[in-house]
Parts: sequence; C-alpha cells; structure tokens
Amino acid sequence: MAQSSNPSKLSLSSNFTPKPLLKLHPNSSLPTKLKRPPTFKILSSLSLPPPPPPNSKVTSNKTLNLVSLLRAIPDWADRIQERGMKQNRALYNHEKWVDHRSSWRHLRHLLSSLQSRVILSLVPPVLAFTSVAVVIAGYNTAVDLHWLPGFFPVLRASSLPYQLTAPALALLLVFRTEASYSRYEEGRKAWTKVIAGTNDFASQVIAGVDNSSDESIKSALLHYIMAFPVALKESKISCFHEGIGICEQLMGIPIPLSYTRLTSRFLVLWHLTLPIILWNDCHWVVVPATFISAASLFCIEEVGVLIEEPFPMLALDELCSVAQNNIKEAIATEKVIQARLIGKRRHSYKHSPNGWPNT
Repeated sequence: MAQSSNPSKLSLSSNFTPKPLLKLHPNSSLPTKLKRPPTFKILSSLSLPPPPPPNSKVTSNKTLNLVSLLRAIPDWADRIQERGMKQNRALYNHEKWVDHRSSWRHLRHLLSSLQSRVILSLVPPVLAFTSVAVVIAGYNTAVDLHWLPGFFPVLRASSLPYQLTAPALALLLVFRTEASYSRYEEGRKAWTKVIAGTNDFASQVIAGVDNSSDESIKSALLHYIMAFPVALKESKISCFHEGIGICEQLMGIPIPLSYTRLTSRFLVLWHLTLPIILWNDCHWVVVPATFISAASLFCIEEVGVLIEEPFPMLALDELCSVAQNNIKEAIATEKVIQARLIGKRRHSYKHSPNGWPNT
C-alpha cells in the first residue's frame, strides 16, 4: 500500500522486508561443539568488597610508623636493662673496697652516668614528662602573649595540694625501696646458708668415708655437692631445704602488686601536673624542674624494682665457683694427707713380739 498524500496522517503499512541474519549453505550443518566454553561474569555489588579509599593505606602506614617510633625508645631501654640483669656480678676484694670508698667516687659516678643501666632505663619516662612540661609551658606562653583566642585559659593551679601530698609520695618511695632491700637481704642470707651447707656436707663426706673401696662413692658424692641442685635432692641437710625454700618464695612472690602500681601511678600523676603547679612561680623553669624531679624520683623507684628480684644482683656465679674451689681444695688436701700417712706406714719400723724393733 502506498503512503497517503495527506501529510498529517501516517500510514500503517511499510515496505520493510526482513533479511535473514545468517546465510546457511544448503549442505552446511550447525556446529554441535563449541571451541571455547562460555564464561560468565557476575556483576553484583555483593560479590566483591568495596574498594578501600585511596588514602586509607597511607594513613595506616603513618600510624604504624608513629607507633613503632613511640615504642623504639622504651624497647631500647628495656633491652639495656635486661642485658644488665644478665651480667655476672663479682665478689668484692680489698682493691674493690678501696675503689668503692674512694674520694673520687662522686666524679667517677657522674662521668659514668651514661653507662648506667638504671639511668638509661629512665630515658622513656623522663623524656615523656619533660616533653609534657615543654608543651604546657609553650601553651601558657602562647596564651599570655595573646597568640590564642581569649577563651583559652592559662594552665595554673595552687601548690597547696602538692605540699600536702609530697610526704605521702616520699613515704611510698621509702617503704617501696625498703621492702625491696629486705628481699635482697633475704636472698643473700639464703645463698650464704646454701654455700655454708655445701662446704659442711663436703667436709662430712671427706671425713666420713675412709675406706679405699668407697673412693668412687666419695668422688660421686663430692661431684653431686658441687652440682648444687642434685645435691639438694640427694641430701637431707636442713639448711639446703631452708635456703632453697626462701629462694623459691622470693622468686614466686613479689612485693604486693597493688603497692607497686600505686607508687607508679602516684609518680605519673605527680609529674603530669607538676608543670601546671609550678607555672606561676617558675614559668619556663618548669621544664628543667620537671626533668630533675622525674629523674630523681623515678630513679629511686627503679632501684626498688631492680633489687626486688635479688638474685641477678648477687654474685651467684662466683659464689658457686668459690664452693667448687673449696671442695676441690679439700679433696686435694685429703689426698695429700692420705699419701703422707701411707708413706709413713711404709717406712715405719716393724716391732718384734718382745717390744724391741727389728733391725
């Protein structure tokens, strides 16, 4: 049908004829197998996690770097402290006592401050509280110079609370250090009993076993005594059990943790607020004042913590060496005495039945 001559009306007929999409030869056949299996992609928002924002990785890296930087100094101080705990202590002799009470000791101790593990272990807290004092002093200076808006207050307070609490802090530190020293003294006395018991037991074995056929038993016992833990199990000497019991108590039962935590928290709060208390009187002098106060008081607390575990502070290796050397010396002396007695018996005169020596 042709189109209508009236342009306002549209015809419903069309000259469009469909064309086949594929032209197949008469002899061709459809493929039964596909050369490549079809693949499908699931386009769903639930199948994959949302991509992270571009700045999240950078932020996490910066956080990790900051945390590692903040932990670097405390970890370094802890390594120095533990390395010092593993050092062998030496027993004092006359030369060391002379050097210990020398009039040059104060200068020597001052010059060797950077080699002291106690002082080096105080670097993290002292550095932290000194930094807090610098921040507070800088903030108060900015407020006084009107570099900040007027609603920012100056951080200051009365010194009366510090005057009231200073004796309590002093007593806490004194009692803490005294309790630690008592533990150190108990450990020293326990090891003194153990060494004395070792020497006594060795003397009993040397004097009590005279028969030459029991020489192997004597040697074994003496070696057990030199190996102190084995001798402790094999013997029934009360001083051994008493000494090892005290040592086990000192190792397993520390000073009450509430006491240690109270002292630590008191020191931290004291030095966090110290720059605020001293600002009116000292201004920027609060920085060195906080440094000196933190170094002094934390040093006292650190010494108490160190000697709370007394055995790393004692010269245990040398005490054991002294006990072993004493036993070895006693064995050598006993052998010399036996050799002399045997020699005298061989060269002694043989007496006749009538009491006259035979020529």
